[in-house]
Amino acid sequence: MTDTSGRAPVIPLVDLGGRSAWSVLPPLILGFFMIMVDTTIVNIAIPTLTEQFSASLIEVGWVNSAYLLSYAVLMLLAGRLGDRYGQKAVFIVGLVVFTVFSFLCGFSGNIGSAPEIGWLIAFRVLQGVGAALMTPQTMSMITRVFPARQRGAALGLWGATAGVATIAGPLLGGVFVETVGWEWIFYVNIPVGVAALWFSVTRLPHLPSHGTTLDPLGVVLSLVGLGAVVFGLQEGENYDWGQIWGPVTVWSLIGAGLLVMVAFVAWQYRMGADALLPLRLFRSRNFSLANVDGMVVTFAMIGIFFPLTIYLQSILGLTPIQAALVMMPGSLVSGVVAPIAGRLSDRVPAKWVVAAGFTGIAGSVVWLAAVLDPALSPWVLVWPMALFGVGTGLTFSPLSNLATSGLDARTAGAGAGAFNTNRQVGGVIGSAVVVAALSSRLSVTVPAAAQELATSLPQQYRQSFVDGITRASGDLGTTATGSVQLPDGVPADIAEQVGAAAQQAFVAGFADAAAQTLLLVGAVLVIGIVCAALMSATQHHEDVEPV
Repeated sequence: MTDTSGRAPVIPLVDLGGRSAWSVLPPLILGFFMIMVDTTIVNIAIPTLTEQFSASLIEVGWVNSAYLLSYAVLMLLAGRLGDRYGQKAVFIVGLVVFTVFSFLCGFSGNIGSAPEIGWLIAFRVLQGVGAALMTPQTMSMITRVFPARQRGAALGLWGATAGVATIAGPLLGGVFVETVGWEWIFYVNIPVGVAALWFSVTRLPHLPSHGTTLDPLGVVLSLVGLGAVVFGLQEGENYDWGQIWGPVTVWSLIGAGLLVMVAFVAWQYRMGADALLPLRLFRSRNFSLANVDGMVVTFAMIGIFFPLTIYLQSILGLTPIQAALVMMPGSLVSGVVAPIAGRLSDRVPAKWVVAAGFTGIAGSVVWLAAVLDPALSPWVLVWPMALFGVGTGLTFSPLSNLATSGLDARTAGAGAGAFNTNRQVGGVIGSAVVVAALSSRLSVTVPAAAQELATSLPQQYRQSFVDGITRASGDLGTTATGSVQLPDGVPADIAEQVGAAAQQAFVAGFADAAAQTLLLVGAVLVIGIVCAALMSATQHHEDVEPV
């Protein structure tokens, strides 16, 4: 549906029977808010879940990983299901699935005579299925219902939801875990889900579907390929980037997944317009570059929050809720700026709004890297986090607008699925890269700090102190204090001095490693700025009459 001039296709609008297009937003925003909250709300309950289910940290880690895995892998298929069966129907099915399994997640501790973590993990997988079914429909419905002149503003509200939900998850999680119990991090979705379901039935229009094929082989190849790559990147650290089971290693699994994805792309090329992911979507420069930028911005968010969360709690000694409060201004600012940025992208070329957003995020990253210090007042971080909020607020909605403005009604779901899949994969890559980079830098910065601090210790203990710190320096889960093996009979005051020096070495080394890791994130953000600058300034065309 590209005309002979090579311009992007127009999007036929849907007749809402006299209702405003804004009336469709409540269920979409409520559903998306739940999805985004559930990507972070579980993290703060990990110690409680470990105790409740008598499970290991790796097992409890799968409570979040299972959700993120099924969510990321299924969005591409979910987008095409919306094109095939209608966005409203698929969104409602996803909402029901998400809400039902939210209840079962909370109830999982009551199944059987002894709580089994396996039930909670299984229910989280299915909750992720519901999230995947909903997410592409939110973008594609906004694209098909709102005229071009209002689409940026609508996507601005959608983008603001992501910003607010990012910090609402840890805050809500902390409040629920400390008051009414961990189950309520899942039960809270039930009233929200019921309200969203009522709005969905009464407000969402029946958008015409187009009888597109589901490309069974493409579905299988995408699920296997994406599943292998995402699993490998997401769980690589838990397996020390080595053996998973039998002859299968993390890297062989990732490699096999990439080969399957190559086969998937080849098959999509052969299938043409009937493909699960029609490759003609990527003929649009803006769509292609927006997908890259979607990966970059999610990479950056993970890259900032992961080291900063550890820094606030392990180095500055804040509680989880206090740490969330330090980061909250960034989320609130993002929620305020995103709707403004959406409206702005309807009036000026959205590429420059996105470029400004990436520049703001990069500026906040460099600012954070410059001020991180073991003795820093945590409230100093409020200002760079506020700039981070400005940057993300300027980025999310205009970027979504750029990604969807060239889609037609037949491919709106597929395009939204691809954009959201790549955005989620960017987060998975960011998590893997940032954890690896932080661990790598710790193995250098902590021993360097230990070498400097050793000069204050008695001569006979200096080498054992440095050796012990060096052995533990790459472990994110230790403060290195207990790694220094001292001979029996060491005076208590000397042992205390060595322990204090070990703690100082880790604190100083972590601050340096976190700052260096943030600079890596800043370098990746340059890619986002360049991609935004390379986009076309022309993004909208006149919409055709409602259908």
